[in-house]
Amino acid sequence: MKFKYFLLLLFFISIWSCDKKDLNFELVQVAIPELMTKADFRSSVAITVPEKIEETGKIYAYKNYIFVSDVNKGVHVIDNSNPELPKAIKFIKIPGNEDISVKDDFLYADSATDLVVFDISDINSIAFVERLNDVFSIYDYDIPIEAQAVDYGKVDLENNIIVGWTVTTERRKKIDNQFIDVVLQNGALASSSAESVTGQGGSLARFQIVDNYLYTVGNYQMAIFNIQNLSSPVLANTQNAGWNIETMFQAGEYLYLGSTNGMYIYSIANPSSPEYISEFTHWEGCDPVVVDGDYAYLTLRGGNDCGQLESVLEVIDISDKATPKLASRYELENPYGLGIKENTLFVCDGTSGLKLFDKEEPLDVKLTKTYDDIQSKDVIPLENSLLMVGGDNLYQYKYIEDGVDLISSYSLR
Repeated sequence: MKFKYFLLLLFFISIWSCDKKDLNFELVQVAIPELMTKADFRSSVAITVPEKIEETGKIYAYKNYIFVSDVNKGVHVIDNSNPELPKAIKFIKIPGNEDISVKDDFLYADSATDLVVFDISDINSIAFVERLNDVFSIYDYDIPIEAQAVDYGKVDLENNIIVGWTVTTERRKKIDNQFIDVVLQNGALASSSAESVTGQGGSLARFQIVDNYLYTVGNYQMAIFNIQNLSSPVLANTQNAGWNIETMFQAGEYLYLGSTNGMYIYSIANPSSPEYISEFTHWEGCDPVVVDGDYAYLTLRGGNDCGQLESVLEVIDISDKATPKLASRYELENPYGLGIKENTLFVCDGTSGLKLFDKEEPLDVKLTKTYDDIQSKDVIPLENSLLMVGGDNLYQYKYIEDGVDLISSYSLR
């Protein structure tokens, strides 16, 4: 009998020991990099015939052309000289690409760690003209948002480029900081002259051209390029930008950076060295921002990837750039990008469609119209039309008195 109780005691002790041991471990989402040699990566830029898009990214407008990014793969060039019948004409293969900006027929694009330049003066004969190596940190752009740790193992980052990630679930010993393995490393723009032409991106952009400078932002770092010689940009400066930066918008002499937990304001009075002015802090959420006058408008999207439960539109009083203040807040469903045309605020509310707000009184923004039969991600309010991307479609609208009217719907696939 005593022996039986002894065995029972050993059984409970073993269970307790296992439970205690398990308390020291947790399941962690680990990102493992997929690699390509830098030599192969840099030789893979190409200009090809149109291709079907795989994953729709951001949109950019320049002259009679619309550029649509294919996430991490390149840029699709669409001839929009006839908005009723847009036509894909070229694909610029740029591995590791997320953003572009264009000035006076020179297109600037990120390619993982590099900045590449193309001459698009002859759209039928686009020419690659320049590459600046290792000016960006790949870790700023591409670590999957769900990753809690990164396993670089024996990765040789001197000779290799990270071109993707595989996320796996691993059982790891608990540590105080679960992110210890992670390496941390817009409206129409003013032209520098009457003849100069700069393109226009949406509110999800990370690139902005202002006069003779190209401003780019990653998750934590801003890189500033002097583009006075358009074909030969020069890296003028790099500096810390903030925390988890997602977007950048320029208005006047200021850059407004949208992050997952706030909005940063930088002065570009000294264009080669932006000066931090202030920060408006909010709860964690995906956050593009646009600015008009004394107010900034930003959307916060809830959900698992964005950290918060609520989705809202916030209006921020920026009349005093040093002390931005929340002016008002409105509930939304699933917001992404947004844009402004005169007194109309266009908000892409994801699967809930495109929403139009009257912002004549910024402290009392009113919903005036909802187009709920479409999926919307980002908009570019041009002078005579509204461009919008959503799902696998590019939409174009003309402005009418009480809203917008569809010009065309173009399938990107």
